[in-house]
Amino acid sequence: MSQDPMHGPEPAKGHRSFAVDSLATRRRREIVAVLLFSGSPLFESSIPLSVFGVDRQDSGVPRYRLLACAGEDGPLRTTRGLELRAPYGLGALSRAGTIIVPAWRSITGPPPTPALAALRRAHSEGARVVGLSTGAFALGAAGLLDGRLATTHWMYAPTLAKRFPSVHVDPRELFVDDGSILTSAGTSAGIDLCLHIVRVDHGPEAAQALARRLVLPARRPPAAEAAQGPQRHLDRSLPEDIGADPLAEVVAWALEHLHEQFDVETLAARAYMSRRTFDRRFRSLTGSAPLQWLITQRVLQAQRLLEVSDYSVDEVAGRCGFRSPVALRGHFRRQLGSSPAAYRASYRARQQQQAAAAVGQSATRTKAPVDVYPPRLPQQRVRPPQ
Repeated sequence: MSQDPMHGPEPAKGHRSFAVDSLATRRRREIVAVLLFSGSPLFESSIPLSVFGVDRQDSGVPRYRLLACAGEDGPLRTTRGLELRAPYGLGALSRAGTIIVPAWRSITGPPPTPALAALRRAHSEGARVVGLSTGAFALGAAGLLDGRLATTHWMYAPTLAKRFPSVHVDPRELFVDDGSILTSAGTSAGIDLCLHIVRVDHGPEAAQALARRLVLPARRPPAAEAAQGPQRHLDRSLPEDIGADPLAEVVAWALEHLHEQFDVETLAARAYMSRRTFDRRFRSLTGSAPLQWLITQRVLQAQRLLEVSDYSVDEVAGRCGFRSPVALRGHFRRQLGSSPAAYRASYRARQQQQAAAAVGQSATRTKAPVDVYPPRLPQQRVRPPQ
């Protein structure tokens, strides 16, 4: 058996040994391996490191053992050029019962082959494998999402579904627990999924203690509580590196002129490209078709106007570039699961409830943790026990 200083012991080829089979039966989910790659965002990578890598037993939080693992040869650099040095390599994944991929740098290219093989092997031996945000693409490339329900950041969901047709992708979900495979949407959803893991492992009191220590809500309300109308909220963010791309100016112009009626041909002309070339370049930059991106931005703008203004639905449609209120209602319902009128009513009702609660808290001078999230109603899906 050879020894690789980066990746640890290399397993012998051929049939699995009795030692490996025995190790699989001894995997403990409290041993958490975080698989890091070069080119990943620092914030997303730090979420599982912070949740599972800090000893908070003094606050009633069960202790996890964290293994920060390099998924490829170093040096590992974040999207902003900070250099990371992971103390473990792929070999350490054989010791973990929980493996988390917090992000993957490319929505079009697969991770290194040794990393994919290590993920497949760990899962086959009983490890729980988690993909946060774009980490779902690594799980998809490893074949671990085939036939399963999964989610990722809404902007990359169309690409995930196209690259892995056998995966059931739902971008409306906050996170998905499909048994031994778990995935989450954007950055804050990664925190929610990590808290969910603590809740599954050690119960609601442990998750509550950790959330209190992190000054976070222990659990954002699930869809079942949306009786008055869902309030799914989409993210307007774009990839971090868009500022360095020639299309950045076109994207910025589009966001500033959403109140005007223009189409993708207009954007392509501003970029001095043919429609076909523009579509291809835009997809490579955002992972989304330009028409779908534009519709999503118009729906987001409508969502904000419904929250902060008294414009009628017809007026909102015109101020967001929709050709008719009917078009706004159709796209709004498809993306947010509610009509514009129902969304506004539900949003304002929740605002009034929160304002009343805040007044009550101030009167009694309580110091209970405050929900730091805005009044959204995300989704989460947990696979029922088999």
